[in-house]
Amino acid sequence: MCHDLDNPKYTETNRCSCGCCECGCCSFRRRYFSAKEELECLEKYRQQLKKELEAVDEYIKKLKGK
Repeated sequence: MCHDLDNPKYTETNRCSCGCCECGCCSFRRRYFSAKEELECLEKYRQQLKKELEAVDEYIKKLKGK
């Protein structure tokens, strides 16, 4: 399951403090998610990927001097 990057428990480096990435900061980690939760997470992930692609395209244009 992907992580909720909008969660305030994440830092700038996307490291969690809730244990969901098995970093050991928490003793409980959910293993199962509803279909609705998974879909929401995937939609957020898709949006993040789109933003990343836009930034990459912008950076490529900058490097090419356009």
